[in-house]
Amino acid sequence: MSFVKVRDIFHSYGKRPIIERVNLEAEEGLFSSIVGASGCGKSTFLRLLLAQERPTRGTISIDGAAPASEPGLERGVVFQKYSVFPHMTVRENIVAGESMRSGWGHFFGAARKAALARADDTLARIGLDHVAEAYPATLSGGMQQRLAIGQALSAKPRVLLLDEPFGALDPGTRLQMHDFLQDLRRETGMTVFMVTHDLEEAFKLGDRVLVFDKPRWDPHDPDAYGATVTYDFDARDGGIPFQTLKEETHVLQAH
Repeated sequence: MSFVKVRDIFHSYGKRPIIERVNLEAEEGLFSSIVGASGCGKSTFLRLLLAQERPTRGTISIDGAAPASEPGLERGVVFQKYSVFPHMTVRENIVAGESMRSGWGHFFGAARKAALARADDTLARIGLDHVAEAYPATLSGGMQQRLAIGQALSAKPRVLLLDEPFGALDPGTRLQMHDFLQDLRRETGMTVFMVTHDLEEAFKLGDRVLVFDKPRWDPHDPDAYGATVTYDFDARDGGIPFQTLKEETHVLQAH
């Protein structure tokens, strides 16, 4: 049974179509990389998956539940612009990410001690253990983005949505974050959708690569049509070329 189901999604801003005729399914644990030209609806699609926006037409369901009307704890997100709690230290930000899973939103006593230990382990893995007591405003932009990624991953959502999460990182740190994401994904079995402009990154991390593009184009009115998934590639087998999507839904199984 498919974990994420996207059925006949259309989305417009006013009279301007952004996405049209998007249909796909993903099994739980699948990592889908999303690539395509700027302005072709990739980030909009992530916001629809997050339930930050509602599609103009069509439905998105997770694990058979009714379409969500707002973001929930089962979906985590890291956008291009890092977003962390400025009044909390780096360590407290990581603990806060994990605590969102608890009913009270806080840890106490032995549970808090254990959460702090897990936070320290996370900070070591993302290279921020030396600034655990610092506040986000004192960190560089790249360090704040690493913190945002660590916070989102610590919450261990069932679906993780990433919008160019590694774009501001230097090459060495980016490789560290790739390893951290892959390790945590193996541990949790989370389903991931990641937008990236880096094709090498898309194929390295993704089980599947989805290409968003506009199959219809009016040179006199470039905004007349929206984008859709024009190619769906199984990145786990380098011998398989891109295949143009048919009208029916395509399903890939997680390994």
